[in-house]
Amino acid sequence: MTDNAADSSCTNINTVAAALQITFPEATITTLNDKKNAPYGSKSPAEIVRLTTLAVQPLLNGAYDVIIIACNTASVSAIETLRATYPKQKFIGIEPMVKTAAALTKTSTIAVCATPATLASNRYGQLVSHYGAHLTILEPDCSTWAYMIENNQINREEIARIITNVCSKGADVIVLGCTHYHWIKELVTEIADGRAVVIEPSEAIGRRIISLLNS
Repeated sequence: MTDNAADSSCTNINTVAAALQITFPEATITTLNDKKNAPYGSKSPAEIVRLTTLAVQPLLNGAYDVIIIACNTASVSAIETLRATYPKQKFIGIEPMVKTAAALTKTSTIAVCATPATLASNRYGQLVSHYGAHLTILEPDCSTWAYMIENNQINREEIARIITNVCSKGADVIVLGCTHYHWIKELVTEIADGRAVVIEPSEAIGRRIISLLNS
């Protein structure tokens, strides 16, 4: 069991922290948001690495068993740099659940809702190549979602248009590939209305922590 876990994110990571607190009820979980610079999704890879590296500095005091980069965009852009720069610290990143979606889909069509930076990243490309080469992967333009969620300006019509469109094209799994989007999982699930399963990695993070600490 971990005594301390820290989340460093480009968004409000309370959804991730809440899931971890259930898995680790005795753990001390510290959350840290880069509210000043969020969201990261439209920034360049170099800028994302710079901001993520700055954001984790207060956590590099040896007090944390694991630092979770609770942001898909930051994870796919910066996690390897962080691991190389701070080899004594254990990091866990969050990335789009292409592998899980590939195992779940019955139609061989999935939708990945993610930021432009995540979709353009090398890591996402690797996931698609390794796990999704046999799939039709829809990548709808969700570039405004993080901003609307960050600023409490949810546009149900826009979200419904995108989700209805991917469902009409046969997607039976919808991957929420941005931590912001966890906040609208219930809405997306409601709009999908049984046509697609909606997945995000909050619960899987706990299993990864246990595996990492026992390795």
